[in-house]
Amino acid sequence: MQPSTNSTPTLPTAGDTTSNDRPDVQRAPLPRWPFILIGVAAAVVGLLPWLLTGMRLPLQNLWAADTMPDDMPLVLLPLSQYELSTIASLLVIGGAVAGIAARALRPRTPRGGFALLGFGLLLVQVVAVAQPAIVVGAGLRDDLWSGVYLAAVLAVAVLALLVATLVFWLVARAPRAGAVIGLSIAAVLAAGWLHLLLAPDPVFTGEPTWLWAAVRWVPAVLVGTAIAWGGVGTAGRVVAAVASLAILWVGPALITAVSAAAGSRVLAREPVEMLDYAARVFGMALTDPALVVPPLVVAVCVAGVGLVVRALVGRSEQRATPTIGA
Repeated sequence: MQPSTNSTPTLPTAGDTTSNDRPDVQRAPLPRWPFILIGVAAAVVGLLPWLLTGMRLPLQNLWAADTMPDDMPLVLLPLSQYELSTIASLLVIGGAVAGIAARALRPRTPRGGFALLGFGLLLVQVVAVAQPAIVVGAGLRDDLWSGVYLAAVLAVAVLALLVATLVFWLVARAPRAGAVIGLSIAAVLAAGWLHLLLAPDPVFTGEPTWLWAAVRWVPAVLVGTAIAWGGVGTAGRVVAAVASLAILWVGPALITAVSAAAGSRVLAREPVEMLDYAARVFGMALTDPALVVPPLVVAVCVAGVGLVVRALVGRSEQRATPTIGA
């Protein structure tokens, strides 16, 4: 008997997931060895703004010897209480870049390729955390407060490394709803990353002013773009869109609070007062309409425009698709 030829195959539409989200789409796999290099390259991209500064360790309040800024040792991360948000941005952006690369290459990833890419990313980032920790530990005074300071700053760096790993996995492996959340976490830290990239020279005058005004809106635009890419066609994606807007709301307030509290030399030896000050700054930054409302409005507008464009493109593709088996 001959198989029936009257069946009509189902054609994908713009509402369906892309080939990167469909395991049934098979392509010839790439060799394994480039994947570890991709992971390494993604980590280096994340660290790039700091590498361009010359990598001089910021001056330390508890440094054992009087040292000029240009004589401080070279480190892979600016391990300092004044650079906590910078540390987070350098690591998390690297994780996001690796995740985007892994997701884009998923249809052609060989067995073990994802693990190799993650290994390359973590290899560089773990070294980037460990090397400055060793250098700072060797240069600080030999007293209790130096040990507490190093442990606290290193704990923040390790936490940032864990968040970078989570973002990498979400963007690379999770369904689109999870990937949108991972991209939104990285988006909140993108402004700090761009600030350091565009102004690697510590002597910075803030010119041109329009450029620095534009950088402020980058997280909102990226969050809106991520929501548009993910779509809102399922309950999970709607939840992810709302969660992304919450991240855009809470994330900058948290960064502001931590930076303000950790950067206060007056509170350096008063941890209880430092936490109280951070909580008060967080509350003010979280509830100030001038800080909160504009980025959320921009993100919603960008997402709305993106979703409309996506729907129009989908309809256009449906009209252009010929009927098979008619």
